[in-house]
Amino acid sequence: MPVDYNGRWEMVTNENFEDVMKALDIDFATRKIATHLHQTKVIVQNGDKFETKTLSTFRNYEVNFTVGVEFEEHTKGLDNRKVMTLVSWDGDKLVCVQKGEKENRGWKQWIEGDMLHLEIHVLDKVCKQVFKKA
Repeated sequence: MPVDYNGRWEMVTNENFEDVMKALDIDFATRKIATHLHQTKVIVQNGDKFETKTLSTFRNYEVNFTVGVEFEEHTKGLDNRKVMTLVSWDGDKLVCVQKGEKENRGWKQWIEGDMLHLEIHVLDKVCKQVFKKA
């Protein structure tokens, strides 16, 4: 049985987010606003099916997926690109690969205690975010 990701998660730390946004060619003004935002993640998991929402006062992003099923993701609200996304299990970690214009794009997500860890990577840049279960 996979780990239970269900819940509301409040951001605690957000390291190197601006460098990842630069790698995605996100404009200066948006980067400056986004680096100061407090994000909340809401995850509804039913086995391998996930409904995820990232909420902030500036912009919200929603993506739904089934682990092991590749899909076309439109990153509207982020960098506004179309990527082919595949999320897989690596033990209790979720590992996402996004194929498109940018190389080495994706993320890893896992839980330790009541903390959700998220590493976002693009090119050679890595952002580390940590969220606490609300």
